[in-house]
Amino acid sequence: MDYTNIIFKTEENIATITFNRPKALNALNTPLLNEFSNALDEIYKNEAIKVLILTGAGEKAFVAGADITELSKLNALQVKFFLKKGHEIIDKLQMLPIPVIAAINGFALGGGSEIALACDFIYASENSTFGLPEILLGIIPGFGGTQRLPRLVGKNIAKEMIFTGKMISGAEAEKIGMVNKICPKDKLMEEVLNTAKNLAAKGRVALRAAKEAINWGMNSDLATGCAFEIDTCALCVASEDAKEGLSAFLDKRIANFKGGLK
Repeated sequence: MDYTNIIFKTEENIATITFNRPKALNALNTPLLNEFSNALDEIYKNEAIKVLILTGAGEKAFVAGADITELSKLNALQVKFFLKKGHEIIDKLQMLPIPVIAAINGFALGGGSEIALACDFIYASENSTFGLPEILLGIIPGFGGTQRLPRLVGKNIAKEMIFTGKMISGAEAEKIGMVNKICPKDKLMEEVLNTAKNLAAKGRVALRAAKEAINWGMNSDLATGCAFEIDTCALCVASEDAKEGLSAFLDKRIANFKGGLK
């Protein structure tokens, strides 16, 4: 499929989606969201892809939020449809069976922060800025921010950010646990790629199992989460990856994982 609002490429089992509306600070409009959704479908179907990286085109923004020009022309029912579409796509992103890394290279505001929050890791450049400033427009976050941010940084910090609409630096985002790592601006993608290559060398079956166990456990009680972990770990043992990993350990060599099961 041809894309104009995103750049989609794969290299060495690593896919990269670049939001590509730099003149609009990569703001989310309907065409971009449709292309993003289609790219996620392609990734899900492609067994060769082991890691996904998300970033933004240009030097100013990852995603600066929803496209207000489009949003301001919609009535309440149309806004509800737009938000539902956004939720469906971001849920699809979060449910990918592979690790997803957000490489934040500037502003990640509103929908930009909400997309990043659905990723597994967030690496950010020194000039990055985060925030959910919808309150300043008389609305609230609508792409999952009121739900994912409290789960990540805690209820009180999330309330302060959402109630005030304040923006925070990447360094502050790292301090509150929203961001995993801050990188020099010119080293961001190098750091992200290093981590992506590290993950791509791991067993696909085990990575999926670990992601499912963590996500499941975060939305259930401890006993239920532990029971899910037991079953999931036992299933991993039946995989070709596990046989290779155990053999490699006994042979004192580096494992060569090739498992393709999702």
